[in-house]
Amino acid sequence: MTRRGLITAGVLAAVSAIAAAAPAPASAPAKPGAADAVIAQIEQSAAKTDAAQGGSYLKLIATITVLSVAPAILVMVTSFTRVAVVLGLLRQALATHQLPPNQVLFGLALLVTAVVMAPVYRDVHAAAVGPYLEGKLAAGDAVRAGEKPVREFMIRQIRGGQNEADVYLFLDEQLAAREKLTWQDVPTTALIPAFVVSELKIAFLMGFRIFLPFLVIDMLVASVLVSMGMLMLPPVLVSLPFKLLLFVLADGWHLVVGTLMTSFG
Repeated sequence: MTRRGLITAGVLAAVSAIAAAAPAPASAPAKPGAADAVIAQIEQSAAKTDAAQGGSYLKLIATITVLSVAPAILVMVTSFTRVAVVLGLLRQALATHQLPPNQVLFGLALLVTAVVMAPVYRDVHAAAVGPYLEGKLAAGDAVRAGEKPVREFMIRQIRGGQNEADVYLFLDEQLAAREKLTWQDVPTTALIPAFVVSELKIAFLMGFRIFLPFLVIDMLVASVLVSMGMLMLPPVLVSLPFKLLLFVLADGWHLVVGTLMTSFG
């Protein structure tokens, strides 16, 4: 074989080896439209996930806010304000300082409130809570239905204390300017603060009546000590046993708690 033939055979062998080692041709590329559709679906699903997470966060924040404010709202629309203030004034009239402790007074106030508000709670459960749990009422309808017995209780207490003028403090100018204003026209946002002010007035009047007999004892003891020349002896310290004796002999706890419960009608 000539030299030229050897070169030609070597070139052919090299080309054949390169062709055998080359990778298989790739499949046809996907269409640009299909890739865009997949990307769009991924973006839509991500947006929905973010929206759902944001909605759940807002619901969680709203729930926590309602739970934190609910106790204060429940206290303001019940008989707790009057009971707690009267019991606090009673303790000051007795001059026993921190006796009974705050826990005892608040516990007694809560128990009295539960007894006084029991009929209202039953009406709220029958009108709103029960139907809502059974699926007969939506959340908004249940709130409006449960609001009615509570409003009736607050209106009854305001009228019983003759404190209707307190309602006008919290009405806007248009409602306050009406000649014939009914209780149905008064919004709950104005009724609640008017009820709290009315309860404070009634509680202070009851506290004044409780203070009078103990004030008389303080004055008598102070005059006796002055006449005896015992100016350095605190009259409050001497009058405390007489106050406690009078309170126990008169069955004071029964009178105070009974008067509080009957004052709500």
